[in-house]
Amino acid sequence: MFCRIRSSAIFGVEALPVAVEADASTGLPVFSIIGYVSSQVREAQDRVRAAMRACGINLPPQRLTVNLAPGDLRKDGTRFDLPIAAAVLGAIGAIDPVILSDAMVLGELRLDGSVGRISGVLPGVLCAKEAGCSRCIVPAENRKEAEIVSGIRVIGVRDLADLICYARGDWDGNEPAETKGLTAAIDAGAEHGKEPEGQTGYCGAADAGSMPACAPAEQAQPDFADIQGQEALKRCAVIAAAGFHNLLISGPPGAGKSMAAQRIPTILPELTKEEQLEITKLYSIAGLLPADRPLIRTRPFRSPHHSLTPAALCGGGRIPQPGEVTLAHRGVLFLDELPEMKRDTIELLRQPLEDHHVTISRVGGTFDYPAGFLLVAAMNPCPCGYFPDRSKCQCSLAEIGQYRRKISHAMMDRIDLHCEVQAVTYQELTRESAVSVKKEPYIDSAMMRKQVHAAVKIQAERYRGAGIHFNSELQAAQIRQYCPVTDAGNNVLREAFETLGLSARGYHHILRVARTIADLEGEEIIGEAHVNEAIILRNGD
Repeated sequence: MFCRIRSSAIFGVEALPVAVEADASTGLPVFSIIGYVSSQVREAQDRVRAAMRACGINLPPQRLTVNLAPGDLRKDGTRFDLPIAAAVLGAIGAIDPVILSDAMVLGELRLDGSVGRISGVLPGVLCAKEAGCSRCIVPAENRKEAEIVSGIRVIGVRDLADLICYARGDWDGNEPAETKGLTAAIDAGAEHGKEPEGQTGYCGAADAGSMPACAPAEQAQPDFADIQGQEALKRCAVIAAAGFHNLLISGPPGAGKSMAAQRIPTILPELTKEEQLEITKLYSIAGLLPADRPLIRTRPFRSPHHSLTPAALCGGGRIPQPGEVTLAHRGVLFLDELPEMKRDTIELLRQPLEDHHVTISRVGGTFDYPAGFLLVAAMNPCPCGYFPDRSKCQCSLAEIGQYRRKISHAMMDRIDLHCEVQAVTYQELTRESAVSVKKEPYIDSAMMRKQVHAAVKIQAERYRGAGIHFNSELQAAQIRQYCPVTDAGNNVLREAFETLGLSARGYHHILRVARTIADLEGEEIIGEAHVNEAIILRNGD
């Protein structure tokens, strides 16, 4: 007897439909799985056999052949355990395969028959909807994640017995009457990126392999008000957040570089519904989606250690997985101690910073991952960190030059904003108490976020229908259309281009930053002051 069950395989950041076919025929009792499958998929035969035995079903002494089609698409992981079991059960006549004809099945089986959580359920359910399926059977632990997608019924099964009952028409009604879907899931908690009650906070990561940690509402959130002084750094943070411009912070230890970077997510614009779904798909595929937060509503903040490998940064491996640049998509990638990273690892950032995506080629195919992130990097001015204070710095000029040359000119050319900070003075450190006595206002995240949101709103209106989110995404051909400059501004640009020896890339980067500065001031035409500030910030002087 023959049975076909629908499933899906992860390929890059998308899920592709896979047909799981099972045939039970006379012959030697053999259980074989074919169709360009990995060893993990082949091991499914032992898990399926044990899970069926736990449910009281013994496989008959027949030749069982399971084929995963199409044959030119590599299948990997344990997500095919449950569909393989369903196809085998249908082939031996233990269930009615007609009931599952319009359903997509995903899930991992354990030896006791229970169904375990898997990664990549969200793109799988989206694939099921596009394929015309009316239902999707997933592990009960993935049910909340699957219910983000509207227009398709989600059934969460706890074990193989639940699937058998459902396929026999004896289901006890464990699935929801109807799925709320993405729009309802977002609107019920908050619109356009606001966290639902009890889930306020921003996401962060301590290292390349850690899961983003979400701060609960009752804990104090990071705020730029915690940083005394460093007004120039706060100004750079506002410009970077408003236009998604890359930022390099240089200064001595303890000057507030890391503190500022960690607080940039608090002033970033809120995620749209489409961006929330896009980020959630990436984290679902990477297996980093928290079980209690099926929809990511805050921009990612990734902070890997400087010892990370090239594959951890940009993705890769025998079976490619998303790297840090992809996990930071639509959010912040913070690289502390940038010169301490290996030079070849730093150079890998050049393509994603320019193209906003990463392409990885392997024998099994070419994988394209999004990488539209805001790079925030921090470095010391010298190996010891105290140059040019010669009372503390003992580094030679040769050592300083060698240290700074770890970051190539081509890489520096792709960073829009260069901010040099100095050590905080005693007067700045004690300013908080003085402010509280005098009742004077000071710059905090709320004030900065208000400026950023006003500039982002202007950009949204300007680029409506153009497929552009921020000024940093403007292509060279679009700059002439969207970045009009006054005559005085053009004169400054011409002088800077000739005097500073700017490249064409540097010229365009200055115009993009000047466009953001003008937006922050509500100006449609880029003026001389906007260009001057953009040039100063680019050269870090």
